[in-house]
Amino acid sequence: MNWSVEFFPFFSPGLLAACAVLCVAAIVLSAWRNRRGVVLRALSLGCLLLALANPNLKNEDRKSLSNIAVVVADASSSMQLAGRNERARQIEAELKDKLAKIPNLEIRWVHATGTDQPGGEATNLFSALDSAMADIPQGRMAGAIFITDGQVHDAPQDHGRLGFDAPLHALITGSPDEKDNRIQVVSAPRFGLVGSEQFAEVKAERSGKGVDGAPATFIIRRASGASEIVQAPYGKPVPIKLRFDRAGPNIVEVELKPEPGELTTVNNKTVIQAQGVRENLRVLLVSGEPHAGERTWRNLLRSDAAVDLVHFTILRPPEKHDGTPIDQLSLIAFPTRELFSEKLSQFDLIIFDRYQRRAVLPMIYLDNVARYVEQGGAVLVAAGADYASPVSLARTPLGAVLPARPTGRVVETPFRPAITKEGEKHPVTAGLPGAPRKDGQEPSWGHWFRVVDSQAERGEVVMSGAENKPLLILDRRGSGRVALLLSDHAWLWARGYEGGGPHVDLLRRLAHWLMKEPDLEEEALSARAGRNEITIERRTVKAQVGEATMTTPSGREEKFSLDQRAPGRYAKTLSTNEPGVHRITMDGLNAIAIAGEMNAPEFQRVVATDEPLRPILDSTGGGAFFLGGTAGAPASSTPSISMVRSGHRFSGASWLGLKARDAFEVSAVSYTPLIAGFAALAIGLGLLSLTWYREGR
Repeated sequence: MNWSVEFFPFFSPGLLAACAVLCVAAIVLSAWRNRRGVVLRALSLGCLLLALANPNLKNEDRKSLSNIAVVVADASSSMQLAGRNERARQIEAELKDKLAKIPNLEIRWVHATGTDQPGGEATNLFSALDSAMADIPQGRMAGAIFITDGQVHDAPQDHGRLGFDAPLHALITGSPDEKDNRIQVVSAPRFGLVGSEQFAEVKAERSGKGVDGAPATFIIRRASGASEIVQAPYGKPVPIKLRFDRAGPNIVEVELKPEPGELTTVNNKTVIQAQGVRENLRVLLVSGEPHAGERTWRNLLRSDAAVDLVHFTILRPPEKHDGTPIDQLSLIAFPTRELFSEKLSQFDLIIFDRYQRRAVLPMIYLDNVARYVEQGGAVLVAAGADYASPVSLARTPLGAVLPARPTGRVVETPFRPAITKEGEKHPVTAGLPGAPRKDGQEPSWGHWFRVVDSQAERGEVVMSGAENKPLLILDRRGSGRVALLLSDHAWLWARGYEGGGPHVDLLRRLAHWLMKEPDLEEEALSARAGRNEITIERRTVKAQVGEATMTTPSGREEKFSLDQRAPGRYAKTLSTNEPGVHRITMDGLNAIAIAGEMNAPEFQRVVATDEPLRPILDSTGGGAFFLGGTAGAPASSTPSISMVRSGHRFSGASWLGLKARDAFEVSAVSYTPLIAGFAALAIGLGLLSLTWYREGR
């Protein structure tokens, strides 16, 4: 039982205070006029005021509450190094034994894994502590204990933000004499124009004790070419040349040569990845004559912000004489020599739309186009009935690079373009909207009415037309690419005939495949990594694929087969517990996946330290204890634990303290009036009688 006095006045505190002031004034006035009986008068008025204040004797029945301590065990990726995880489990077991012997103490155990942040994985132990303390009253908090390597990334500098007034201790699983080297990216471009060069900067840093003054050795690996070795002092930025050889990801791997005694080599590697982007793609569109589909090509290419279009339409062939003045046929003359001789190599794609052999382009210029393809250019021929005529482009020097020969026959009958078995695998036609999902089904798009009968000599027939004739043929010729579309009715889809069709998807994919868009390569290997898994994807038009080999950051090789997910699509997801660069090779193709974050805070500094926690430990009176042992010495045992009622320090060389709170809850309260009823009346009358008696003498 706990006793105390509590007042329940009959009047408001303000009125009671006013009465007290009047009583004091009356006593002072009485003492000034006549000092006899002043004490009795004061006692009488005081008794009256006390009765009005109504004092009560308060009795509480209290139930003692336990103290609560929180133990947060670090389970982030850096705890996997140098046996720290095993040491943490040993420390946790020792703590459980020692804390269980302390009476009236409740323990909450928390395991905090690494937290994904925009900069990568980080160790946020204080966030885990806040979550564990959410329902703990501050008056019961005895303290907190961290089992960690000391690399904590959310430590507050102001201990007032902890939310409790109790000590915080750190049991560090490493030793103070650890050392480690790491590589850090100082700056790196995010993108660059294809064919250009830019520079990134990296530097090597040392942490820990016992390091010497030898320079750092960098090994630079690129997708193509031999490795490059550079030496530089630690802490000095080193420029790394990035060559943007291709569109899409351009990757350079930089490795810091390891030294003896390093804690880990996980942070000795980094990958600099920058996107190669092209300047606006230049497309030359030559329409042989005005027709309904001409505007389809023009609108499609002009709607692409990445394309600069040069379009010429032959309004009247040279052999036609109708008396129309030249200035009414064209705004400018067709600059054949400038386009097909001087500036031909500046175009990324040339499209011949229903073009036939005429005197507009001399044969020597078409021969230039054929060489342009062999040397890496791209040509698309969108053919109509002209391709089957004696003036067909197939009968010019350009025919040497075209993949099909016309038979001279034009099939004019309604048909729905169909995707062939090869087309189901090719990225240009795979998965087009409206394509059938089951064998035997027809596409949901509208009909075309013309296809030029041709014999495919090379390349891949990805779409077929009426009578199963080739409709779209794709081919690689030398270093370049060629596409042959054997119908001029794609415009029917653009006009929405019979519901239309995926003309935008088809024609845009076709144009970008010709211009070597990396995402549309038919033979490709890619890999993407999550935190603990890597997904490998293979795209191919071949009937079979080989085995894949993955090389982990530690140098271990793993062979596996991919599962077919769709025609020409293979994939597999593998689990991994090694952060860093994983190399995948398959069928002569290479891919790189980065598990975790190469420059994440979790691996920027990995040596055991109390530096991030030192300000908060000092301000709360806690201590840091290195329990990982030192070189040549066994690991230290956990310190003894005591409950401390008061003080500024809660730790020593071999002990740590938790704050004894003496918290309780009240189960019942009773009140007993001290001055009430006849007792108050008797005391008041008695004092007044004494006062009257004293005054009467």
